[in-house]
Amino acid sequence: MKFGLFGGAQANSGDPDAVPGQGFKDFVEFNVEAEALGYVSTFQVEHHFTGWNQVSATLNLLTWVAARTKTLRVGTAVMVLPWHNPVLLAEQAATLDLLSEGRLDFGVGRGYRFSEFRGFRISMDEADARFDETFDCLIKAWTAAGRFSHYGRFWQFDDIVVEPPTAQKPHPPIWMAAGSPASIRRVAERGCNLLLDQFAPFHVIGERIALFRQEVEARGRRYDPMSVAVARDVYVARDRTDKMAALERNAKYRQRTVAVSQVPGQRGGPHVLGYHHTAERGDAVSLVGDPDEIGAKLKALQAVGVTYLLASFAGSSDSLRRFAREITPEFGDGESATAR
Repeated sequence: MKFGLFGGAQANSGDPDAVPGQGFKDFVEFNVEAEALGYVSTFQVEHHFTGWNQVSATLNLLTWVAARTKTLRVGTAVMVLPWHNPVLLAEQAATLDLLSEGRLDFGVGRGYRFSEFRGFRISMDEADARFDETFDCLIKAWTAAGRFSHYGRFWQFDDIVVEPPTAQKPHPPIWMAAGSPASIRRVAERGCNLLLDQFAPFHVIGERIALFRQEVEARGRRYDPMSVAVARDVYVARDRTDKMAALERNAKYRQRTVAVSQVPGQRGGPHVLGYHHTAERGDAVSLVGDPDEIGAKLKALQAVGVTYLLASFAGSSDSLRRFAREITPEFGDGESATAR
């Protein structure tokens, strides 16, 4: 197995006396240490209008991370395409890919938070159509041999050449977040890698991986186990009291996310909205506990086909270190073990 990071950096620090932006600086240092411990990647979310300073300019932050690291892959999980001008986004992503010497993993999604659609004054009913057009335009921007024009429903460009080129050819690896059978089939159809959420039970993760493999191979391509990344909350607890406190914190955080995501008057929905977020449920699906508990859960994930895990440590340097030193050596490769 290989291990990366997943999460949402915040501009503010836990220290009330810290300077503005200290949280972002702490996040960069967190990633520098993660690389030294053998983690292979970091994936960052994109969110807006939360009220808690969650990262919004994701590519900017990852550029700083790339400048401070040498091998760590820098990924988005995800850039919400309905918000973005595809040409400007293609240029910005290509710049990061060049500066990082080909370390960009470009994750994309359609978005799910009502507060963001409302803030941008974009109808949620248009999300799929906007995603499709922006995605297609991005690919054209990165792969066109020369100038091109685009006249779509949402975007129009006349006789443009998109610069700079990407370092990775034909473009950076593209990751798509998906969960339903139909959305997983679309990921395979587009030739993208698959991002799976941190909330689904282990057996459901196994079913989704099996479906994705089936769809990839049905299209005549070889399935690569590293083309699927599974996110999980991770916390290495000192004792049971510490474990339960961590699970309660995580459940409280999820409820805060639900509050800004829910469409008024509607129940349920995609992604985080499709699950019940309690400490008890978190115990079943997260990697929270002592090293033996976490190791057993990693084996269960490995048994259903997980080979690439993205750990959300919620900024805990202690868990970052203990997970790398006490747990992953049994599952990692020789290169990662040497780094640790």
